[in-house]
Amino acid sequence: VFTMLVVISVLAGILHSTGVLISAGALTAMEVHVGAALVAIPFAAWHIIARRIPARAVDLSRRSLLRAGALIAGAGLAYAAGEGALRVLRLPGSARRFTGSYEFGSLEPSQLPATQWMFDAVPQIDPRTWRLTVHSGAVTREWTYEDLMAFDDRVRATLDCTGGFFSTQDWSGAWLSRLIADETAAGSLHVRSSTGYDRRFAIANARRLLLATRLGGVALDAGHGFPVRLVAPERRGYWWVKWVTEIRVDELPAWWQLPFPVQ
Repeated sequence: VFTMLVVISVLAGILHSTGVLISAGALTAMEVHVGAALVAIPFAAWHIIARRIPARAVDLSRRSLLRAGALIAGAGLAYAAGEGALRVLRLPGSARRFTGSYEFGSLEPSQLPATQWMFDAVPQIDPRTWRLTVHSGAVTREWTYEDLMAFDDRVRATLDCTGGFFSTQDWSGAWLSRLIADETAAGSLHVRSSTGYDRRFAIANARRLLLATRLGGVALDAGHGFPVRLVAPERRGYWWVKWVTEIRVDELPAWWQLPFPVQ
């Protein structure tokens, strides 16, 4: 099983990186690549535990270190050769972003895929009863949808999804700095979705984080985060929290979270 999962992960990675097959139905090659690798981890751990080999002095010998260095150098050369071949053969993979993602529907809001965290379902939210609660120091304020629609701060930002695509779009709404009472407070901004999904940011980022109500000048739809979603320029898509209901300035540092969401 472990070998099969490794083979599937490697093949899916090759298909994605070359652009020969980016997606098949609802699944992308990147999702298969990552998914197979994650499923393989418990099998790898079991194999290591069941066939434990005690550390030996020879493992740290000069010869072993030279072999490891040669292996790393060989892998680097193979990668460079592969990237060069993609450009020479003009395969789709040569147009990948540095993250490995492919451009999709930039500046065409109707073409932007609607994606969400694997355990989230798209909520149906009534804007008449929805409220955004902002806790900032001793001040707590609730904002209505109409309140936030009155703002027209704008940013052009690239959403780079870990599913393997990126798309540059025009977003409008309110900078988070408008909504919090003290931008100099210690701690972090804790942004939470109606689904329970959340991310933390340094308070210093408040002027660069947009609470978006519109995409391409049009109100967001449910799949893209209606009523409001976070736009976090220069961050991967999993930082762009959708269906935001609460923002809290608290004393925990921004790094007080796992690097990738697990909830």
